[in-house]
Amino acid sequence: MESSEIIVGLDIGSTKIACIVGRKNEYGKVEILGMGKADSLGVNRGVVENIQHTVNSIDKAVSDAGQASGVEIKVVNVGIAGQHIRSLQHRGNIMRNDIEEEINHGDINSLIDNMYKLALPPGEDIIHVIPQEYIIDGQQGIREPIGMSGNCLEANFHIITGKIAAAKNIKKCVKKAGLEVTDLILEPLASAEAVLGQQEKEAGVVLVDIGGGTTDIAIFQEEIIRHTAVIPLGGNAITEDIKEGCAIIRNQAEALKKSFGSALASENKDEEIVSIPGLKGREPKEISLRNLASIIQARMEEIIEHIYYEVKTSGFEKKLIAGIVLTGGGSQLKHVAQLTEFITGMDTRIGYPNEHLAKSLSGETGSPMHATGVGLVIKGFESTETREQHKQAPGRKSPQRESFLDRIFSKGRDFFEKDGDN
Repeated sequence: MESSEIIVGLDIGSTKIACIVGRKNEYGKVEILGMGKADSLGVNRGVVENIQHTVNSIDKAVSDAGQASGVEIKVVNVGIAGQHIRSLQHRGNIMRNDIEEEINHGDINSLIDNMYKLALPPGEDIIHVIPQEYIIDGQQGIREPIGMSGNCLEANFHIITGKIAAAKNIKKCVKKAGLEVTDLILEPLASAEAVLGQQEKEAGVVLVDIGGGTTDIAIFQEEIIRHTAVIPLGGNAITEDIKEGCAIIRNQAEALKKSFGSALASENKDEEIVSIPGLKGREPKEISLRNLASIIQARMEEIIEHIYYEVKTSGFEKKLIAGIVLTGGGSQLKHVAQLTEFITGMDTRIGYPNEHLAKSLSGETGSPMHATGVGLVIKGFESTETREQHKQAPGRKSPQRESFLDRIFSKGRDFFEKDGDN
């Protein structure tokens, strides 16, 4: 892969749409060339609810990123989230004809392709098939089977599925914005690439991306993805609680949360007061920061309880030495790490997407808020490198597997062409 190759990540979130342009430098670090962002007006809890508003936001974010980077953007890696995302574990196997012939990439691809044929509920399709570990003739725990010999090749897979309609709407918005989608990537997997180190993945860690509409979870142990989940609560729910609890408008509630919000009421004093301008000449409204923190803490406790439930459900609660890493815009709330530690009893830190970044043009890309966007760029480079390896690998030719988007649109292109003419 040439160092000059440029990858673009498009994070279509519930609060913002961010477009990040990057390339790898000679040291293997990702250099951010430019970024653009816009308010997300047509997305709720990770799902598109208004096509035109979403297209307009994508246009603005991509245009700003193109101007900042000097790059004409035509192809993007897009993140997908939402409460329709499901994950499951499955084991697959293939019988090889020649035991003397070494296992190669063709065998691995055949095994993975079989997983895409799993029967799923109507309206769902597979987004990712992730091999966890391989078994060759009953020998378990094999990480890299290439070059080994064996008759029966098996693998345990982590399979992530999503609603076809949700993916169609994302694709439609990107297409209407004049762009092409290279890959559709689960957002917590992208965020994990941006903020987690290899040692943390090996020791066992929970990646929690607190976004505007959803909170995304990915659990790693022994460098293997073990569990993924999406909780339909995020920063927007906190803002709504503040709006209702303090009887103020939404913009004021959001500004209060960002400027004075805290996840621990006990860290604020009763006499700390903030004044909110009144509407249309009315008297200003005084709000106690302790009361504000109490509202925030109640909702954050609910979100953290959901996170902890997913950790216990995964079966790896006792094996997560590295604890929890919080990222996303919601992780910027004061004292959120302390509250998480108190409820779960697990070590907690805030994850910044700096580890894989070269010195960028703007320090803003190093914010937890942009972990997903940076991760989408990193995953784009990984996919490119994987494709190059498969091209150069000896052995059987790799089967040409259709992408998630190719599969769900193979039968629906006429619909989109017709719709685009209207």
